[in-house]
Amino acid sequence: MKTGRVVMLVLGTLAALLGLGLLAGAAGVGWLNFQQRDEGYFTSSLERFEASSNAITSVGLDIMAGGRLPDVIPSDSAGSILLRGASATAGKDIFIGIAPQQDVARYLDGVRHSEIRELELRPFRVEYRDVPGIRTPARPSAQNFWAASAAGAGTQELRWDLRPGSWAIVVMNADASAPVAADLQGGIRSDLLWPLFLALLIGGLVLLAIGVPLIVAGAMGLGRQRPLPERPTAGPAAALTGTAATLGGAGPVAGGTPSPAAVGLFSNSPYPAHLSGQLDPAVSRWMWLVKWLLAIPHIIVLFFLWFALIVTSIVAWFAILFTARYPQSLFNFNVGVLRWSWRVSFYAFSALGTDRYPPFTLARTDYPADFDVDYPEHLSRGLVLVKSWLLAIPHLLIVGVLAGSSRVWVAAEDEFAGGAARYAAGGGLSLIALLVLIAGAILLFTGRYLRSLFDLLLGLNRWVYRVTAYVALMRDEYPPFRLDLGPADPGQNQPLNQPKGQS
Repeated sequence: MKTGRVVMLVLGTLAALLGLGLLAGAAGVGWLNFQQRDEGYFTSSLERFEASSNAITSVGLDIMAGGRLPDVIPSDSAGSILLRGASATAGKDIFIGIAPQQDVARYLDGVRHSEIRELELRPFRVEYRDVPGIRTPARPSAQNFWAASAAGAGTQELRWDLRPGSWAIVVMNADASAPVAADLQGGIRSDLLWPLFLALLIGGLVLLAIGVPLIVAGAMGLGRQRPLPERPTAGPAAALTGTAATLGGAGPVAGGTPSPAAVGLFSNSPYPAHLSGQLDPAVSRWMWLVKWLLAIPHIIVLFFLWFALIVTSIVAWFAILFTARYPQSLFNFNVGVLRWSWRVSFYAFSALGTDRYPPFTLARTDYPADFDVDYPEHLSRGLVLVKSWLLAIPHLLIVGVLAGSSRVWVAAEDEFAGGAARYAAGGGLSLIALLVLIAGAILLFTGRYLRSLFDLLLGLNRWVYRVTAYVALMRDEYPPFRLDLGPADPGQNQPLNQPKGQS
């Protein structure tokens, strides 16, 4: 492959991924900023805090302790906190205050108080560290070191703008008596969310504006390859030799000659996306156990290639919409990515059909697994609007069963959440993964790959890749609801590496 184009693809992918990350962050920050509009705060639920001591205090609120806010951040915009609460003891007034930590320490020196050591909001749980003492403190409202405070009967509310330093929050009875019980709610807001949203949005758009053209240019360069060698045309009988069949349709009769119904079915409706794979008769009985590890370099490369395929498919969507043509260099690149993916899957994940290590190339080779799509000279402008999502839904549901892993959510009662339900997720294997595991186990213990199982796996993968080509906008022909079994794509050309005498 061309080194310069590969570098462009990698740098473009990294830039685009970072740009998407910044845009995702901008979306989250924008939502938060919208939620706190009109002087709103993000607030917790109202919870009960109680202790047998004279005061409840926080561990400490450190805000750039020993430093100062950057000059670019206005001191009145860093943020503010809200504390709202009422005494839970009848006849008692509440006091809520915020002060420098050292002043609070001097005020409560020798006074029994409870320091919050751990606080969880969902489910709510609080743990205190009891600090012993025998001294009775003075009334808190009489002290002059509070940065902000609120005291009185009923619900009291305190708002305080964040400032650098080490701060402590104190909750007491207004008369400084023990015990303390209060229903409290906290909140926070920041005016920095809007400028942060703008910075993330602009940064994300700039990185996408850099990354997407690099990806497209790299993909187009890699897609400008010399014409592919033609495969010899195979007739219907050759394509159907072996175990090629259809789901619920007629298959070959004895002696390898297909039935007329099968010939008509395959020869009259070949799909222009061709997947093939030849089983290595000498495949190792144990090597499949480590192929996933050996395939890691390919997985890393395919991560970049698949991200590029998504980007180039979006570009192709616009090209088809306005010109009714799929740019051929992008088409060649995307087909190459699918071809590369199929080789790696055939080797390590979806078939285990060979021990030969896949080549690092988008082009067709003599590897025993191949995938190709006929280039369309014209594509429908109307279909491009709906085929990859709406029309493909029936096939996507089937592909989800064949290649997608399942997840199950189980509801269980959570004792820490007052009996509320919590959900635990569990995963499962796809049908293809399960069949590959069965094939590997048979191979491990018998030294033989069950040929009928291999043919079934090829048919399942063929269905998946046909749908993938359709969703990737490469063809307008709707994929058939047909399970074509066997190593060769029925009714189509034979792969380049077809061994003599084998079909």
